[in-house]
Amino acid sequence: MTSLYQSVIGQIAAIKPLLAADFPDKKVFNKAFAKILIPDRVVKKVLTLSGKKFIAFRSQHNNARGPYKGGVRFHPEVSEDEVKALSILMSLKTAVAGIPYGGAKGGIKFDPGKLSLSELEKLSKTYAKTFSSLFGPWLDVPAPDVNTNDQTMAWMLDAYERKIGHLSPATFTGKPIALGGSLGRAEATGLGGVYVLEKYCKSKKASIAVQGFGNVGYWFTYFAIAEGFKVVAVSDSTGGIYNPTGFKMADLLDLKNRKKTLSNAELLHLPVDILVPAALENVINKDNADKIKAKTVLEMANGPVTNEAAEILDKKGIDILPDILCNSGGVTVSYFEWAQNLQGYSWTKEEVFKKLKEIMVKSYAEIEAIKKVKQVSYKKAAGILAVKKILDAMILRGFN
Repeated sequence: MTSLYQSVIGQIAAIKPLLAADFPDKKVFNKAFAKILIPDRVVKKVLTLSGKKFIAFRSQHNNARGPYKGGVRFHPEVSEDEVKALSILMSLKTAVAGIPYGGAKGGIKFDPGKLSLSELEKLSKTYAKTFSSLFGPWLDVPAPDVNTNDQTMAWMLDAYERKIGHLSPATFTGKPIALGGSLGRAEATGLGGVYVLEKYCKSKKASIAVQGFGNVGYWFTYFAIAEGFKVVAVSDSTGGIYNPTGFKMADLLDLKNRKKTLSNAELLHLPVDILVPAALENVINKDNADKIKAKTVLEMANGPVTNEAAEILDKKGIDILPDILCNSGGVTVSYFEWAQNLQGYSWTKEEVFKKLKEIMVKSYAEIEAIKKVKQVSYKKAAGILAVKKILDAMILRGFN
């Protein structure tokens, strides 16, 4: 299986010939493009807690458009390749959204289920202190990711501020509301995806299957149903349920205890209008792409469709609405949190949602325009938009 890092590099490399005509100075273009494929910095440290060693990472991809931005994940499969890939995706995502950030990603390689709450606190604070020289509101702004949450950010913020000797709430986003977190952050990623769905899909009668019922899948499903769309299948890690007439949200609130009638693999093959992979990377690949019957795939997870699968789906006439657009709502509201912290001012949830919708709709319109002009897929159009914005910023700074 192609790694996520190889997949991301492949996606960007495929954009190069589509962008070349926009840059008359080919020497500068080639040099800048080569730099986009490599993170600016990847830092690996060994953290010690109660005599145990933990490998930790931070990848900072590109800061031509603004400070590095990206989550910190706790997972046994965290690796250098993974954080590099995700930091690049974050650069693309922030560029698509038009928010002034570059991309970053961090993580610690371990199983958080095997540590007590006090040990998780100590390890989180150790990470923040160990990497503190990389962080800052105008340097690198971490956030929650897999197996981390607002409490993790509260611990990291406290350790970071003690280390630097003053308050700096804008250094971390995804914080609890009491520590400067933004209203609407929990719902943001799923809601942003629904804003894209509304612009793309003119009929509310479209049938939707959602694979993954974590935070992203839950809120996507919640808002899709609230807007009148017909969600006919939903799954979590243990399997899925299917009702061709559609579910009400109340039917799904106890999903973990519901008897599952289909596997996650079977959900991917349902004959629906919109398939929403909202959990894991590479779930649609060369081995199962031919079996996809959906008319459209809306990527809410990071990298759920491999490059090989994307080619197969494209030939079948299946649109892929890309992750760097559809799940950018989370980092967009993280940007709102950062802006609020820098201003010392809080926005209402209504203001947050209104501003989020404006950005998601604008980004979708830009991608659709590029798709029509360049005669390419949504996925390639999003890549063109993102990479061009990063290249423009690098070249304006005098990159040569």
